[in-house]
Amino acid sequence: MTAASRAAIHDPAGDRQDGGPVPVAGTHPADRAEGQPGDRLGRRLHDLRISVTDRCNFRCTYCMPREVFGRDYAFLPRAEILTFEEIARLARLFVSNGVSKLRVTGGEPLVRKDLPDLVRQLAAIDGVRDLALTTNGALLSAQAGALHEAGLRRVTVSLDSLDDAVFGAMNGVNFPVARVLQGIRAAQQVGLAPVKVNAVVKRGLNESSVLPLARYARDHGLILRLIEFMDVGQSNGWRLEDVVPAAQLVEMIDAEFPLEPEPPSYPGEVATRWRYRDGGGEIGVIASVTQPFCGACTRARLSAKGELFTCLFATSGMDLRALVRGGASDGEIEQAIAERWRRRGDRYSELRSAETAELAETSGLRRVEMFAIGG
Repeated sequence: MTAASRAAIHDPAGDRQDGGPVPVAGTHPADRAEGQPGDRLGRRLHDLRISVTDRCNFRCTYCMPREVFGRDYAFLPRAEILTFEEIARLARLFVSNGVSKLRVTGGEPLVRKDLPDLVRQLAAIDGVRDLALTTNGALLSAQAGALHEAGLRRVTVSLDSLDDAVFGAMNGVNFPVARVLQGIRAAQQVGLAPVKVNAVVKRGLNESSVLPLARYARDHGLILRLIEFMDVGQSNGWRLEDVVPAAQLVEMIDAEFPLEPEPPSYPGEVATRWRYRDGGGEIGVIASVTQPFCGACTRARLSAKGELFTCLFATSGMDLRALVRGGASDGEIEQAIAERWRRRGDRYSELRSAETAELAETSGLRRVEMFAIGG
């Protein structure tokens, strides 16, 4: 592995240069073509994931395992979390930098009080073409109507199995499947459709749930997204042998419901799409481990305390909250976002190997946990 690769792994936020000067505004090919900032690999900023809280009512094994994040774990105090007005202001400045797709996440976003108020503010931003939310579904049935009325148009629900024993083991709190399905039905009834269902697949735990989930999604007008178990953060005990490759997941479903490729919905879409040959809908697979898509990544992430992360596997972020609360103008913050994106060189998944894991361990740099930056 080259020294430049080592630097990229140690600094996923993209502050270090890995060869060649950082392009100035207007000189990058992506800038000239689209009028918006491109990073050092030519990737334009298109999506912003907004974490509204680091708290969650689940303790999923692949995200927030309860043996690490128990009742004594110190989550962020209220004063450190961005207000809805601060989030909306930053979102507007990201839109000025090319973002057109916003996704509200957590932690579990629906534990944040009065979330429809934020959705209403985000929906009013000129230039936002897609406003979605990712949730575990536990509180969705009670809030789906208010969220839709506020301007939310799409929702993704995490559901790793239809088997209560398996799902309870994975969510860490024995939350029942039926209540998540109730939330999905409520979302469909108010018009948050089609609902997407995300399932993280871990070998030896829930691969037997893949076909039942596919059948249920087909029968109920849902879009299933299968996600390879990823080495996000430091706490989920990730091992390569626990990954069920996306190709195997597609083969499992194709054997019962024949599939054919479906083109991406937009450039940079992380899910590889497949449609059922009989017209029964579609599935998607997110293969960050076996088929990295870093080269087309257009995502930025805003943490609950106002840090900008340009990679899911980052070790550090840029403190935008300090700018907001320090009196910086809109123009100054907008420029800071643009400059950080232009300096971005993240491609962790393309560099992932046993050596990258060893380097992360020996360097003392810890990747940020998924719940802290919105997954």
